[in-house]
Amino acid sequence: MSEMVLSKGMIGGLLALPSHQIWTDYDEQADVLYISFRKPQQANDSIMDADGNIYHYNDDALVGITVLQASKKGESS
Repeated sequence: MSEMVLSKGMIGGLLALPSHQIWTDYDEQADVLYISFRKPQQANDSIMDADGNIYHYNDDALVGITVLQASKKGESS
């Protein structure tokens, strides 16, 4: 099992999310990470941003994020 280190930046980023309860699912074969801030999301709009992530909204509320090529985004620079 690999070691995981939570940086101050990562913790700050988690605390800044729009919900204190978060559901995640990772599809290793597709290398896609699904993050939901509501269950069910009931998204009625989705936007792919320049960062390659897909942001899911219910009206103006962010309800989820789909991270494509998630393992590559988790690599240290």
